[in-house]
Amino acid sequence: MEAKRSSSVSWATSPGVARSMRSNRGRDTSPERALRKKLHAAGYRYRVDFAPGLDKRRRADIVFTKLRIAVFVDGCFWHSCPTHGTVPKTNADYWVPKLARNRLRDVETTRTLEAADWIVVRIWEHESIAAASARVMDAVGERRRSLA
Repeated sequence: MEAKRSSSVSWATSPGVARSMRSNRGRDTSPERALRKKLHAAGYRYRVDFAPGLDKRRRADIVFTKLRIAVFVDGCFWHSCPTHGTVPKTNADYWVPKLARNRLRDVETTRTLEAADWIVVRIWEHESIAAASARVMDAVGERRRSLA
């Protein structure tokens, strides 16, 4: 009797790559958790992994719903950081278009939310938590002043 094979075909080029990709998190990454911890300690309350706009598949990492502020903590690889982003050498035919689509989706998401009067804060994973939290707190303060 022949052993059953998985019907899904992996795009991973090696078992090590497959293992690495499976370990990537879609939410609750270390930079996200550190930023949330800093904001919460400062008294800020927010929603986590929440879809702020009409497209419920596009979720922000931190959302201040009443103030209409969406915070995205972008990974350097996945969102092609100009400082730390890399172009994979292996399986480039897959990765180059994939990363380009990610960048375009980020731009489109930002434009859509801003057109709906949301403030969008994009933070790179390599930014210091102090600087990132200051940017978020500034956005919250700015929006609170504009609503007062």
